[in-house]
Order: sequence, then structure tokens, then C-alpha cells
Amino acid sequence: MNLAFADIRHRLGRFLMTCLGLGLLMGVALSMVGIYRGVVAEALALTHSLRADLWVVEAGTRGPFAEASRIPGDVREMVARLPGVATAGAVTLRSAEMQAPQGLVRVQVMGFEPGRPGGPATVAAGRDLGGARFEMVADARAGLALGATVLLGGDRYRVVGLTGGLVASGGDPLVFVTLRDSQELQFQLAPPAARRAQAAGAGPGALDTVNAVIARLHPAADPATVAETVRRWKHLAALTDAEQSEVLTRSLVNRARMQLGMFTVVLLFVSAVIIALIIYTMTMDKLREIATLKLIGAADRTIIGLVLQQAMLLGAAGYVAALAIVFATRDRFPRAVELGPTEVLAMAGVIGLICLLGSLVSIRAALRIEPQQALGG
Repeated sequence: MNLAFADIRHRLGRFLMTCLGLGLLMGVALSMVGIYRGVVAEALALTHSLRADLWVVEAGTRGPFAEASRIPGDVREMVARLPGVATAGAVTLRSAEMQAPQGLVRVQVMGFEPGRPGGPATVAAGRDLGGARFEMVADARAGLALGATVLLGGDRYRVVGLTGGLVASGGDPLVFVTLRDSQELQFQLAPPAARRAQAAGAGPGALDTVNAVIARLHPAADPATVAETVRRWKHLAALTDAEQSEVLTRSLVNRARMQLGMFTVVLLFVSAVIIALIIYTMTMDKLREIATLKLIGAADRTIIGLVLQQAMLLGAAGYVAALAIVFATRDRFPRAVELGPTEVLAMAGVIGLICLLGSLVSIRAALRIEPQQALGG
């Protein structure tokens, strides 16, 4: 007879409730791991969608994601003529709030030239932008429906397409508009401000300003070589796709990653302590049974097997419950929860190690139980 299974059947209700409680605790730790991975995935989602090999930005800056960058719009033509460049497109990027049917929605507005790099790689529903003004392609996380009308910067935009999984590094959903609409939204002054600027001698200013120019290279071209060519123009800077990804993961989301990582470690430590206490309590509840086993001559390995098997069964059942809870609710989280086979298996190994270490104190206590205690009152 397997003593661990026999004891679980004898106290099945308590065992299941304990597993459910552990499952909730492990589920929080597992979701933190998923959010940790999701922060990185969200930060890189836009750059992967754009498939840009080169980012040309204002000199002395690290691109539109990390800091402000303004360059003339005609830089796009200069970049497009460089050896190795297949195509180039000008883009703008800014945060804004828009009035949607469900209320105010904070979004990241991406302006691009239809037909050139800068737009969404795929549109899940509806269509991509054409040449018409005041049209918008929005990510599904913005909660907008096809055909919906939103108010952005004093103009009404109609949603003609929807994307999936395109958000800014801060988690705001991305919306795509034409470059001209975005330039007016970002760079055009309100009439009173424009009159004051003109009276001060600043001039009316030009709207042909962009935040960056992105380029796709020919397969044989070396991104580092093309970037070095751009850097020779003293008023511009250039980042390869790898360098832009480094900026996003090491600079913009590094603090969030550290916070989530530390919180995950704390949760795992708390889980380890709670699992150790539960296993110890379960072992002490069987004090007389263990003493009886010793009295009839059971070997130490039998006692060790009883405690260790129960600890592993407890951890396995709790982890299964955690997986069920997280995967059933992951779509309701405000940030992406990225859990692949690697994260699931790694977390299973951590939980197994925690259960193994947590059972050591209980095993030591069980081995110190005297057989005479089976005869006590």
C-alpha cells in the first residue's frame, strides 16, 4: 500500500483545499513570471512589426522611444538614396488621449506614410490606411470596434482596421494614422499660440517634421555599415534594429523588469515558507501513525518516502491548479502574460525544488519520532 495516497484519501477534503490555496499563491508567482516576459515582448512588439533594419533619428538622441527626436521630413529621401537601403519611411510617435465611445482612452499615436515602412505588418480586421484623411487603424486593446468614431486632437477619426498585440512599451495600445494627420496633431500650434510665436519672430514653422526615419535594407547590406554612413552626417544619428531593441529592453523597461523580478523572488520565498509549514503540519498530524510504523519495524526510507511523496503530490496538485487559474484568466490582465513551455517547465522545476527543500525539516522531525509515542494516550 502506498502510504502517501492512503493518507491523502483519508483526508481528501483538507488536501484539496490546501492544494487550491497553494494554487492561488503559485498562480500569482506564475503570473508575475508571465508579466515579466510580457513587458519585454510588448516593448519589442512594435519594432518587430515594423521590420525596420535602421532607425535614423536626431543627433545626440537614442530614438523616439527613449527621448525626443525631431528631424526634417526630407531626411527620408536622403536615407532612401543610401547604398544598401531598399526602402525608407518617415514616422512620428507620441502619446495622446482620445475620446472614444467608452470614454477617454490613452494611446500611442503612430504616424506613417501609407505604402512605406512604418505601418502595421498585418491588419486582423478591416483594412489598412489608404490615402484618405482622418482614418485610423487601432490595436484591439483600445476597445474600439470597426467603424467607430473617436475624437483626437480636435478632429474626428474613423476606425477602419484593427491590429492585435501592438502596444507601446508602457502598455498603451497603438493607433496608426497617416503621417500628415499625425504631424498636424503633434507639431501644429493652436491659432493663438501660432500668432504669439509669429509675433515673437519665431516664424510660422514647418509641419514637415518627423521623429524618425526607418529603413529596410537589401538582404546583402550590412546594417552597421549603413548606420555608420548616416552618422557621418553630423546632424543625424542612426541605430540598427539590434541597438534599438537594446534601448527598449535595457533602458525603457529595465526598472519594470527589476520590480517584477524582485516581486517574483519574494513570492517564491513566501511560497517556500508556506509549503514548508504545510508539510510540517501534515507530518505532525500523523505523529501517532509514524510512531506506529516505527513500532512495527518500518525502515527509515519508508518514513522519508511518506513525507516526500506527500510534499511532491501537494506541489504538483497546487501547480496544476495554478496553471489552470492563470491560463483561464490571462486575457483579463491589463498587461500581456507571456507563458511558453520554457517558463512553465522552469517554474515547475522551481516548485519541485521548493517542495523538496521544504520537506527536509519535516523528514528530520519524522525520523526523530520515538516508537513509544504510538502507545501514548
